[in-house]
Amino acid sequence: MLTDIQIAQQAKLVPIEQIAQKLAISYEDLELYGKYKAKLPLHLIIKEQITQSKLILVTAMTPTPAGEGKTTISVGLADGLAKLNKKVVAVLREPSLGPVFGMKGGAAGGGYAQVVPMEDINLHFTGDFAAIEKANNLLSALIDSNLQSKSRSLNLDPRTLTWKRVIDLNDRALRKIIIGLGGMANGIPREDSFSITPASEIMAILCLSESIADLKKRLASIYIGNTYSGEPIFAKDLNAVGAMAVLLKDAIKPNLVQTLEGNPAILHGGPFASIAQGTNSVLATKMGLSLADYVVTEAGFGADLGAEKFFNIKCVSSGLQPKAVVLVATIRALRHHGGASQSEYDIPAMDKVTLGIKNLHKHIENCKMFGFTPVIALNYFPCDSQEEIDFVHQYCQKIGVKIAVAKGFTEGGLGMTELAQKVIEHIEENNEVFTPLYHHDWSIKEKIETIAFKIYGANKVIFSEKARSQLNLIQKLGFSNLPVCIAKTPKSFSDNPNLFGAPENFAVTVREFEWATGAGFLVPLMGDVMRMPGLPLYPAAEHIDLTDEGLVVGLS
Repeated sequence: MLTDIQIAQQAKLVPIEQIAQKLAISYEDLELYGKYKAKLPLHLIIKEQITQSKLILVTAMTPTPAGEGKTTISVGLADGLAKLNKKVVAVLREPSLGPVFGMKGGAAGGGYAQVVPMEDINLHFTGDFAAIEKANNLLSALIDSNLQSKSRSLNLDPRTLTWKRVIDLNDRALRKIIIGLGGMANGIPREDSFSITPASEIMAILCLSESIADLKKRLASIYIGNTYSGEPIFAKDLNAVGAMAVLLKDAIKPNLVQTLEGNPAILHGGPFASIAQGTNSVLATKMGLSLADYVVTEAGFGADLGAEKFFNIKCVSSGLQPKAVVLVATIRALRHHGGASQSEYDIPAMDKVTLGIKNLHKHIENCKMFGFTPVIALNYFPCDSQEEIDFVHQYCQKIGVKIAVAKGFTEGGLGMTELAQKVIEHIEENNEVFTPLYHHDWSIKEKIETIAFKIYGANKVIFSEKARSQLNLIQKLGFSNLPVCIAKTPKSFSDNPNLFGAPENFAVTVREFEWATGAGFLVPLMGDVMRMPGLPLYPAAEHIDLTDEGLVVGLS
């Protein structure tokens, strides 16, 4: 079979104005970025239409290091619904250069279920990430300028600063740095650090804002640190809001592209689910619901991360009401959670699948806590044995869960019509209503423990001395009513990446908090998770190249 990039480069793309016509978008409303990409104006969002359309969330069981294909399933499901003559749009996140050059080599779907132009989407796209990075780092520069100023000083205590610089690359050397060295002209020496751009609060703000006015209000509310007298300082105190908003004036507009089968897809925003809220923007989702009858969206990593944050943060903040949840599973992941090593992922093993099904079962139960019985999409791999597939089918039937084998990777939309039909049937047969897991007026400790106990299956939450001190500060500053966006490993329900399956009777540790008051949440960091990833031993960047003819190779 051809590689992902070979498939994408051989595809005959449709001019973007023809894709727009499928959603009844006029040419005058398109802000063109070449032939196959366009930005969409916010006035296309129609509040009255949003509640009439059907929002479908795609999430997954706890993934193997390679991932279980949520984007592939999301794109394929949209193509499958289109095959059934449904007016549909996929609304997804934009890829980060971190995974592109790090572990994954690309994040635009796979096989014959991709969004295109694949190279553009994976590499810079329409510049949204660059704008977010610049807005973030402008605030950093204003902070350091104020620290050095004598006439306009806010009396900021540098020991209390919480704001970090960002860059859209994996670079572990930037996790802890010293800035301002070289004399008085170069600023005040202090410790600083970088996060990856998808973890930036600006990214979170862009993804949760519902208008330019809301964007500016959230930017103004970014907590930076305290004065020496203990007074909180926000971005508005640095007169930073206007300039940051100007840098984001185009980035706030969702991006229109297409699937390989010429169906519309809206891509916007790109926070990771392990270290941020893991969902595309509210504006893009509501725009999709305004333009189509069915909207397929996704939330990153396993349902314990992406789906939990999609529900408790995005849906509560925006009032979105999903109609169905699709839970992606693979036989490879079931083997993994049953004890298979990475070298054994492609080897049929009924004993391991039988053990690994516990992980899938826990995710099914977690989805039910939010009011949804998921439809299982069994993402097919050639190494799957019929015995293993039959076992998963029988297991799901026994517990009353619909399941379909999904073959979008090899067959495109035709390989997804069974899943699409079962999702339609599920929506028509049920009237599932989203229920939040917790109330925002609970204490921060209660919210964390509720997620840890109910979603992860932990029996204890340990708060480090630093975290306990920060809880007191959170209370003092009046931020206790915010939801929590837990950052932890995506490899396990626990904060231990080596604890597979559906572990029980384990503790998780909150080592510290980070702030996202403008976005409207707090970030408890569990275990050893880092908000600036490092490159793997063999980064995908080593295999990416540009030919003499200007052709990109090596993306996946």
